[in-house]
Amino acid sequence: MKTNKNTFEIMRKAALFVLAGLVLWACTDDFVDVESFDEDTENFFNSEEDYESALIAAYDMLQSTYLNVMLGEIASDNTLAGGESATDVPGIQEIDDMQHTPVNAQLRDIWNWMFAGVNRANYILEFKDKTDFPNKNIILAEATFLRAYYYFELVKWFGDVPLAVDQRLLFGAQNTVDRTPAAQVYEQIERDLIFASDNLPVTQAQVGRVTKGAAQALLGKVYLFQNKFPESANYLEQVINSGTYDLLEDYSTMFENDNENNIESVFEVQYTDVEGAGFGCLQCSEGNVAVGFNGIRNYSGPVFESGFSFNVPTQEAFDAFEPSDVRRDVAILDIEAWAAANSDVSYVEGHEHTGYYNRKYIARQGDLNTGDANLTNPNNYRAIRFADVLLMAAEALNRGDIDDAKARQYLNRVRERAGLIPVSTDLADNNLTNAIYQERRVELVGEGHRFFDLVRTGRAAAEIEGFQTQKHELFPIPSIEIELAGNRWEQNPGY
Repeated sequence: MKTNKNTFEIMRKAALFVLAGLVLWACTDDFVDVESFDEDTENFFNSEEDYESALIAAYDMLQSTYLNVMLGEIASDNTLAGGESATDVPGIQEIDDMQHTPVNAQLRDIWNWMFAGVNRANYILEFKDKTDFPNKNIILAEATFLRAYYYFELVKWFGDVPLAVDQRLLFGAQNTVDRTPAAQVYEQIERDLIFASDNLPVTQAQVGRVTKGAAQALLGKVYLFQNKFPESANYLEQVINSGTYDLLEDYSTMFENDNENNIESVFEVQYTDVEGAGFGCLQCSEGNVAVGFNGIRNYSGPVFESGFSFNVPTQEAFDAFEPSDVRRDVAILDIEAWAAANSDVSYVEGHEHTGYYNRKYIARQGDLNTGDANLTNPNNYRAIRFADVLLMAAEALNRGDIDDAKARQYLNRVRERAGLIPVSTDLADNNLTNAIYQERRVELVGEGHRFFDLVRTGRAAAEIEGFQTQKHELFPIPSIEIELAGNRWEQNPGY
């Protein structure tokens, strides 16, 4: 189990800390009747401790990205919605079937929660000049990274979104603010990450805080999403050549709870099981909610714990691995084979049962089982792994016609760790590109990247059943947000 007490403390405080006067963007109508706050938001930030407290709150919204990760798989060809039945969490079922509409509770959650993260980061940056203290630039760089991270999620999911820089989106702003073109949002994300990479330290005293390498890696990814291949390769290779990260030698331990924040982790979302949670406020949970949702329904037996059987891998995803690939059984649990090898195993088949589970992120035995146990799993999310950095760099070098030899070198580092034969030196051009795409699928299966990889490379329509071009590349803006904006915003095409 986790031993980094500093991380526990960060997340514990984040759950309890309420930013005075913070208004979540278009969240509820509860603003009508609220008690006044003891502290005026305009008169906060009088000490380093105030900035640290606000920063903890900005980090806290990372934990709600569990939903982005889950749906990034379910929307792709890697997994099916699953659950108890075809009506279990309808919004998830709709996204799986590419039948989602602007009235979808899960899409509205992503919109609200990511904008809450933006607002919390912007709250700090709005008052960045108020009080001076040593190394304040590091706190500002962390806040800037977080704003970029949340905005990158928003632009990936929704395209054009309202852009706020160094100011909060408060109630009333919906009457005047407009959606900003995605290209401009990307420009701001780039500026934020350049600032963060220039000001963040290589390592942090507290586990879980962002570092220079995390900012460089995310910037390289942001450039890759825009097909800016030279810029992407430049930043990703800085991470590779830094000597700070490496591939974990034993892949089988990668996703275990006692091996978090290891040498392969470039950026990791921290979770803890020390506080309880309930379905009334999933974003309030300090645990990884996706782990409980991914779990084996009514499971009894060794190693694992029970869950809700969502996000079940497909046979196609299982078969995508080469026969000798050591990653397959680490990434995907074959429940029938597991039950055959362990006589005390029992479980219930859920909706769309495939026989497979996302082993990377299903509950392990040994945590505190704080209630609701399915919502408080301590499994960290490996948001950016070094293997991902290697494969993104390989793609940028190859697709940018920069250096196929080096692209093969990075690709083969990942393959060799998986026990596979290196790709041939005469594999070039489109064949090398496809080999990189394939490697990304099997290396990162279950980690939430697949849908967006397919979309950004133009392969989604060919791989995802029901996907319509010029529609499903983006998800619909929640209809309530358009209504709150006075119906001034245009909906995304096709919805």
